[in-house]
Amino acid sequence: MAKKGHNPFRGFVDNISEANRMQQHWMTGHDSTARERTHADAWVPIMDIYANSEGDLVIRCELAGVPRDALDITFSGGVLSISGERKDQPSDVTYYAHERHYGHFRRSMTLPDGVEDEDVNANFEDGMLEIVVKGGAAPREPSRIEIGGSED
Repeated sequence: MAKKGHNPFRGFVDNISEANRMQQHWMTGHDSTARERTHADAWVPIMDIYANSEGDLVIRCELAGVPRDALDITFSGGVLSISGERKDQPSDVTYYAHERHYGHFRRSMTLPDGVEDEDVNANFEDGMLEIVVKGGAAPREPSRIEIGGSED
């Protein structure tokens, strides 16, 4: 298991999504109605990523208001992607406060080397998506590559 306080998955979170979320907060503060959101800075669900005591990697994604059939989870080439859509309310309503974000979203992250399709399991309940990657947080030793060629 990794040392306490040391994060072996530093840089694991999708930097682009995180930068978009921080930029939105910095530019508008808590009032997200200050400007029109575009496709480039569409809403980004918040996530927690941690290692459990069994050495599994756990990814929890808050998706309140997103129905199960609007979610898509894929794993290809070592990259896990979560995408979906939260639909907006009818346009004929008058908002007094409009703080929730709607529309399409996508979060992608590279999983540690050695993770296979069968290691990834997802569960969605009460607006919380939980993905468990079996053994995904266990430290892996690098493989040694032998150097070929003639010796001098």
